[in-house]
Amino acid sequence: MPAKLHLGVDTGGTFTDFVLLSPTGIQVHKVLSTPDAPARAIRQGISDMNLTDAIKKGELSIIHGTTVATNAALEGKGVRTAYITNRGLGDQLTIGRQTRSKLYDLQPEAVLPPVARDLIIETGGRLSSAGDVVEPLSSEDLRHIVIQLQKLKPESVAINLLFSFVDDGFEKAIEETIARDIDQDLFISRSSHVLPEFREYERGIATWLNGWLGPIINRYILQLRDALQPSPLAIMQSSGGTIGADQASTRSVNLLLSGPAGGLAGAKYMGELNQNTKLITFDMGGTSTDVALIDEQIRLTSEGHIGPYPIAIPMADMHTIGAGGGSIARIDAGGLLQVGPESAGANPGPACYGQGGTLATVTDANTVLGRLRPDAFLGGRMYLDVDAARRAVANVAEQMEMSIEDAAEGIIDLANENMIQALRVISIQRGHDPKDFQLVCFGGAGGLHFCALAQALEINQALVPVYAGVLSAFGMLVAAPTRHFSRTHRRLLADLDEHTIRDLLQQLQAAGVQELSEEGIDADSIASRASLDLRYEGQSYSLNVPWHHLGSTEEEFHRQHQRSYGHRLNRAVELLNLRLSLTAPQADIVLPKLEPGPVARPVQHVDLYGFSSPVDIYVREMLAGGTTLAGPALITETVATTLILPGWTARADAVGNLLLDRSSST
Repeated sequence: MPAKLHLGVDTGGTFTDFVLLSPTGIQVHKVLSTPDAPARAIRQGISDMNLTDAIKKGELSIIHGTTVATNAALEGKGVRTAYITNRGLGDQLTIGRQTRSKLYDLQPEAVLPPVARDLIIETGGRLSSAGDVVEPLSSEDLRHIVIQLQKLKPESVAINLLFSFVDDGFEKAIEETIARDIDQDLFISRSSHVLPEFREYERGIATWLNGWLGPIINRYILQLRDALQPSPLAIMQSSGGTIGADQASTRSVNLLLSGPAGGLAGAKYMGELNQNTKLITFDMGGTSTDVALIDEQIRLTSEGHIGPYPIAIPMADMHTIGAGGGSIARIDAGGLLQVGPESAGANPGPACYGQGGTLATVTDANTVLGRLRPDAFLGGRMYLDVDAARRAVANVAEQMEMSIEDAAEGIIDLANENMIQALRVISIQRGHDPKDFQLVCFGGAGGLHFCALAQALEINQALVPVYAGVLSAFGMLVAAPTRHFSRTHRRLLADLDEHTIRDLLQQLQAAGVQELSEEGIDADSIASRASLDLRYEGQSYSLNVPWHHLGSTEEEFHRQHQRSYGHRLNRAVELLNLRLSLTAPQADIVLPKLEPGPVARPVQHVDLYGFSSPVDIYVREMLAGGTTLAGPALITETVATTLILPGWTARADAVGNLLLDRSSST
């Protein structure tokens, strides 16, 4: 029986957000996160929303965005993982690409190798690039692997052999031997399954990360799944689509941007409601800010990073900085104000939360300036301690020899500048004019900052979606089940025919359809999108080009190269990878409509620091469809607060989205 209720859950660094879709409408909720045990906050939210009985009856489906994999990777808290590779390649992950994050730093900090030398096992089973056996995998090799694993007693094993993407037989033989001969339940990560692409270093890192984080993710997801049964559980992937819990439990490396990707799915959905598909997204939470660019589709990259590690798994192309509501303000050794990247997190949190925090944060600064109303936070469920916020900011103000209010304004200005720089990275630095895009603001803290950011980038249109404070959780509900498959097939296009390419794509299609079918999805409803990674012969990097047929795809590559680099070459074009994205139908969600009503009346007029006249305060839940407001204005709601600066007007559309426009004269 299909579930009657659908719950999106996004676990953030400060808050865990909930969005419930039911036949009667949409309900939102927030609780403080519990980083030591993320499931505890989820259970609390489910209890607060009176959903326990629905879970027991199997009437609730849950889609979850998790930070467990991300946090474990950033904190270096993976499990003991053995790494199996070919003879002579044991230092592969240590050597890496010899790239330097700080090009001109002549004394870089030493970085520990991902895998300790005593956890590396070298073996036979080596192939050439053509798939010919250079060194066989002998029975003695397999016995040696078993003996070493018995001595090392790892919790996980990562297998990465040269050119295994051409023929995975040797890797499968090692996997089968370990499963049969090791009297221990080991998590096994195989490169030909995780990332069947060339570039042995990137493939090795992805495989190792999947193994290093796998048992942690596996335990977390399966325990959560068991606790929620018989209600089904799906997990948000870094690519912006969902995957069933059982499959997700073995694919930790696909979940590293699980939560933020939900926000992009939600922003894309809201933008399409307003016939706008060119968006710059700004997601400001309690701990960090994520920015991204959407041009009809969520842009994916295979060149992402988590900490020091490259991630070649497709993930949403976004830029993240340590700037959020909980970002801590301090005076550095040179006497300059700094904001972030350290965060007060959920515990103790900003000083105004009244949980023992004493350090000034961006949230405290907004509270001091009156932009966060103490009696309206979380719908009044959590009263903000203004005096505690002032004491925290006073510590910074004294060092800067200025008033508390001026110091608070300085904290916000600096946080804004950090976020402006991040927005420039994903727009201007990549050849896009921000003025051609609509700024979409979401996250619990974003509404207080976006007008200032838009003005700095000369963006004149912005969107604050309904449910903006929990949009990542909402995005879980509108995201479709997806799979992304790839395979290296390095050939000159001139040496290929369409039949070969279509046959290879069909193999990827069959694998994807099988996985989605296991989630109960009808094969006939699955849409696919194929693309090729192409480059000029001799180049190091490639461009991803949609696949139609040989002639048009090659010509599109030339056009893309011209747009990206300003020239095209009279040189043979080489195929590197085939890629296939499969997407199931997304959930059919109908947002409740706002009824037209009388002209909105402010509930309060307040004097706010930095404004020459009193600022009107409105309650967002009381705004009727078509309502137009002129800035300055402060709009409170259960899960967020929006500050509209002078020169901006805001109009509530039919479902409650706020469409903002800035006059050209401003």
